[in-house]
Amino acid sequence: MKHVRWSKVSTAVLAGSMLVGSSLGADWPNWRGPNYDGHSSEKGFKTSWDGDLKTIWSRDIGAGYSGITLVEGRAYTCGSAGGKQVLLCLDATTGKPIWERPIEQEYQDSMGSGTRGTPTVDDGHVYVMGARGTLTCFDTGEGSQVWSRKYDHVPQWGYSGSVLIQGKLAIVVTGGTDGALRALDKRTGKEVWKCGKDGDSGYSTPYPFEFQGGKYVCSFFGNSVVIAELSNGREVLNMPWVTDWKVNAATPIFHDGHLFLSSGYKTGCGLYKILKTGDKLEAREVWRSKVLMNKFQTPVLHEGKLYSFDQKAFKCVDFMTGKEEWKRRGKHGTVLFADGRLIALTAEGRLQIAKASPSGFEPTGEANILDDRCWTVPTLCDGRLYARNLERIVCIDLRG
Repeated sequence: MKHVRWSKVSTAVLAGSMLVGSSLGADWPNWRGPNYDGHSSEKGFKTSWDGDLKTIWSRDIGAGYSGITLVEGRAYTCGSAGGKQVLLCLDATTGKPIWERPIEQEYQDSMGSGTRGTPTVDDGHVYVMGARGTLTCFDTGEGSQVWSRKYDHVPQWGYSGSVLIQGKLAIVVTGGTDGALRALDKRTGKEVWKCGKDGDSGYSTPYPFEFQGGKYVCSFFGNSVVIAELSNGREVLNMPWVTDWKVNAATPIFHDGHLFLSSGYKTGCGLYKILKTGDKLEAREVWRSKVLMNKFQTPVLHEGKLYSFDQKAFKCVDFMTGKEEWKRRGKHGTVLFADGRLIALTAEGRLQIAKASPSGFEPTGEANILDDRCWTVPTLCDGRLYARNLERIVCIDLRG
């Protein structure tokens, strides 16, 4: 059974100024997009060009690795200012600030400062987890704080997961032996349920999926994988997954009854067939290898193939067998999928667009749009590509 989405997602409204030949996709309200899979519904965007691409706007925003969410003409991401991690709300068309709010004290380490998690926008509210463990809900209109919670099991490189909204619940990885995964009432911040006893939170975002009539959430902790029932947090699967430095960061992928996991360093990846046994789930190994070693990048899945940068290269791997279809030079880049194309951004800031194919990666368009440590996956909305490095955000014109 395919992964499905349950939460309400806003849809972009057709703009009178849209160029003929392009097609607006849905808003991008959370980490990995409306369906949590890195797929954009955008069509008709520019895939080849002569010379350089036009930069519509750019601005310095301070340090952070947050992705960029786009809802109703506003762009949300995080940066640093005045010794604080800050949440930014920008006009998506012009880049002008609408409001800016502090989350918590600035976070610094050797891997780069700032917030790691991506803001999540839902029904007039925006949710974000600071790297030091402050979870806050803001009103999207004026940026006023609605509620806030603080968690203290900060992993070595800071809290990095984003908030998952499902129905009335805001779900977040906190770590700790007394509930490493927690669901809160999204309107009040009151705890609804908790599960998991992994003291190390890891760096991944909770992932929702449906299987044989049940709704579940999968959490990739520092030492294990836990699946819980969405409605009440009852743990139905717990599987060890040990990685050096406890860096389990890539988002799990569920497709057609199978769960894919990947980590960097010496761990590698694996595919597991999920079975229902009574009121529990079982994970049976289909294959396990080091064909993909994702430190923090999450692959996109298209027509049975995984496309991803990892700690060594840019690759295409068969989902069901683990066979490597092709490999190109480059590591630590990110990939977005839209309209049959891979939109790849290298760690050095080079944009490459090519047809998604197991036969190879042949870019039809390439351009340098940023530089230095581009570890954040870009966002495509209304023919505009939003990308960032550690301290700067750019909006690139890809309107067809």
